[in-house]
Amino acid sequence: MAVADRYRMERQDVSSRREMDTLACAPDAPSMARGACPSLSAPMVTGDGLLVRLRPMTPGLPIAQFRALGEAAAKHGNGLIEITARGNLQLRGMTTDSMAGLAADIDRAGIVPETGIAIEVPPLSGLDRLEIADARDLAARLRREIAALDPQPILAPKLTITVDGGGRLTLDAMSADIRLMATKADSGSIVWSLAVGGTAQTARVLASLTAEQSVPAVIELLKTLAHLGPNARGRDLDAVSLPLRLPSMQDGAFGDADRPISPIGIHRLGDNSLVLGLRPSFGQIHARDILNFLDIAEAAGANEIRTAPEHALLVLGLAERAVRDVELAAANHGFRTRADDPSNHIDVCSGAGACASAFYPTKSVASDLLDEAPELLDGSLEVHLSGCRKGCAHPGEAALAIVGAPTGYGIVVNGSASSEPVAYIGKQELKSVLARMNRLVRNNKVAGESAEECLTRLGTDAVVTALRQG
Repeated sequence: MAVADRYRMERQDVSSRREMDTLACAPDAPSMARGACPSLSAPMVTGDGLLVRLRPMTPGLPIAQFRALGEAAAKHGNGLIEITARGNLQLRGMTTDSMAGLAADIDRAGIVPETGIAIEVPPLSGLDRLEIADARDLAARLRREIAALDPQPILAPKLTITVDGGGRLTLDAMSADIRLMATKADSGSIVWSLAVGGTAQTARVLASLTAEQSVPAVIELLKTLAHLGPNARGRDLDAVSLPLRLPSMQDGAFGDADRPISPIGIHRLGDNSLVLGLRPSFGQIHARDILNFLDIAEAAGANEIRTAPEHALLVLGLAERAVRDVELAAANHGFRTRADDPSNHIDVCSGAGACASAFYPTKSVASDLLDEAPELLDGSLEVHLSGCRKGCAHPGEAALAIVGAPTGYGIVVNGSASSEPVAYIGKQELKSVLARMNRLVRNNKVAGESAEECLTRLGTDAVVTALRQG
């Protein structure tokens, strides 16, 4: 049987397993379905035990609370802590018997997990003098109004709302079902642009609203989504289906957004305070490393830890004289400290051994990618290493995705992990394929051209040809 035919059969098999996983989920049992959003009350079954996803209600955690979280991860799980692409914390390796102890320790530390619909605000909200508005107040009002709905709307598990007040670290690159973005009107007043289905560049703008108008408008959109069904997302909304008449209704997008600033590196807030942005290597770190690092950071003056999109962790409270020493300590404890680190442009899921659905060790392949294809990692594109077609590490489209299956890999160009691959390769071919992709870009780039621009100009056919050589 050809590799392509085997891979298509495997894709059907994985789809069947996903349907079975969803049917197996119950509120009082560990979940197997990615859409279940694993929490303290409903952890997800993975290859290394139970996984819990946690987002505290507060923007950040004092050092003492973050230390308590690390100690709880080591005591009740396998000690592995992850920061997701959206800035959520994940604790791995718990058992059914250890979950009660984990929940008790988190409660004892005073950490209150956020529940309900995910409402994201920029990680430096309330601290950044460049922000147009503090998004936290509007997000809190929105949470209260949603919690007061009776009956509660039944919505897609992964539905996300972003409330972005602007500033250094925006949520422009984060895909959301509903977006509120602060802008300044000609009069100097703050206006919130309401859009649905996408990133800041791709979402469709519906209206420009005041803060007072924004909350009821979002509530009506949620009710419409609930009416459309439990799997409806922002992209499913259209002008015909909207039951409300929004002020200044218009089609379009937010327009040309500035290239997002990486959270990794040193950020100055304008009041002589600094923020150090770090990224655990491939999004994962062991509790012992983070606990040792926290001791060093606290001794240097750090007082708060926040998480951020792009698998980032932000250290607050450092003075100028201490930040470089803490940055060096971070590098010695498993963190990436530079925005231009090539590994920042690889989105990696947990992989085989940690996830029951994964078909290959993604972190090992990430190391191969760094060695074999550095030309691809110039920062112009993201490479997604997905152990299976669920695409947990990068739900959206990527310029290049390497998707695992029992007999090898599917190569997806400009698509998500669930997209149809343009080529199929066997298990032993991956290193040579990465080397071929590297040569394709190196030999065809013109002066000043990025890897993304080069691959776009060459087109998918050229990529497929390169993949099939040899």
